[in-house]
Amino acid sequence: MATDVSEKDQIGDINKYNFRTETTGVFKAKKGLNKDVINQISDIKNEPDWMRKFRLDALEEFNRRPMPKWGGAIDLDFQDIFYYLRPTSEQGRTWDDVPDEIKETFDRLGIPEAEKKFLAGVKAQFESEVVYGSLQEDLAKQGVLFTDTDSALREHPDLLREYFGTIIPTGDNKFSALNSAVWSGGSFIYVPPGVHIEFPLQAYFRINAESMGQFERTLIIVDEGASVHYVEGCTAPMYTTESLHSAVVEVVVKRNARCRYTTIQNWANNIYNLVTKRAHAYGDATMEWVDGNLGSKLTMKYPAVHMMEPGARGEILSIAFSSAGQHQDAGAKLVHSAPHTTGQIISKSISKNGGRSSYRGLVRVDPGAHHSKNSVVCDALILDPESRSDTYPYIEVMEQDVQIGHEASVSRIGEEQMFYLLSRGLSETEASTMIVNGFIEPLVKELPMEYAVEMNRLIQLQMEGSVG
Repeated sequence: MATDVSEKDQIGDINKYNFRTETTGVFKAKKGLNKDVINQISDIKNEPDWMRKFRLDALEEFNRRPMPKWGGAIDLDFQDIFYYLRPTSEQGRTWDDVPDEIKETFDRLGIPEAEKKFLAGVKAQFESEVVYGSLQEDLAKQGVLFTDTDSALREHPDLLREYFGTIIPTGDNKFSALNSAVWSGGSFIYVPPGVHIEFPLQAYFRINAESMGQFERTLIIVDEGASVHYVEGCTAPMYTTESLHSAVVEVVVKRNARCRYTTIQNWANNIYNLVTKRAHAYGDATMEWVDGNLGSKLTMKYPAVHMMEPGARGEILSIAFSSAGQHQDAGAKLVHSAPHTTGQIISKSISKNGGRSSYRGLVRVDPGAHHSKNSVVCDALILDPESRSDTYPYIEVMEQDVQIGHEASVSRIGEEQMFYLLSRGLSETEASTMIVNGFIEPLVKELPMEYAVEMNRLIQLQMEGSVG
């Protein structure tokens, strides 16, 4: 049964996602990270030898690498985390197959209702495993694959192995190594050539247990001339101890294909959110990241597009909202590795009540990528004197004939704006919320209507108690 968290237990702002579910689970690994835990995970999943070796090699890489000396402060004991919790014995094909207490959780989050109204398929992950999955029948008949990554390893081993770990190798960074060692769940999508998926596919990730780590692994392959929109959301209740979310997302967008990947991140304010996301876009393909970060204690996430062949396009639209005790170290990376490629980054950040937002971005033009075009726009809105915003833009150009633009602005809510709105009968909170909603409009208008409504509502929740 799901129970609301009492006020005395709360760390941050109250929101409707802050409830816990009493579940027993079918297996919980001992706390801590070591070879025994990894072998246990591999045994339970009955994995092939190459994947077990992949995990063990990744553990060595994680142990060998130092913590990054940049980004946010990570005060986390990696031996004080549960790395694997299996909530059910098998994945449900209907919601009736899902245990009542877990189904109730997703009912409260509105997932089954959204599925009926406007989604082409859903994956729902609870702790370490996907507990429910669906895909419209007509898409399955066209050859679309939408399953969890563990099932893909069993059912489509050759296809998975061809791409798994090729976009983001184990040794890419310390947290991709951690994910590679203990990954579980996540989404695997394959869209055959020429197939266009009209409605979004969605995955929802829920952490319920205390001191829990969630390490989903997502791989999306959009074949030539195909298109897909994938949406992910995530929440967790608040506890007095920190939890960890460290995902890896790899996307392959082949010639003339299109992929949009939308994230609405609303983790509880006690979670470290350390994620690696990267796409390779080939000839005349388009990759779009739409990235909204509202929750977590610390987020370090920089979605990337590597434009591999002429005509490829990468677009990244991100928003970061930080309040008391939060640091959103977010940003974007665009790498032009071929001529006549185009990239755009639009980054918006809002800081209030002492929150800190950072834009950390990279634009790189490799030798030979002539006639590339790239523009970066970073805007920061700071709502009070205690809050902070930083910008760390890196631009590396190794070709002469290119166009690169960078704009940045930092602003506060103007007294004239507030005076005007207050004189029209709005409260201070209503007025500042209206201004913030206008500030993030470029992101919200790119979302499907249902998600735009949810984003505006989340912003409204975050703004409660704010002063202009």
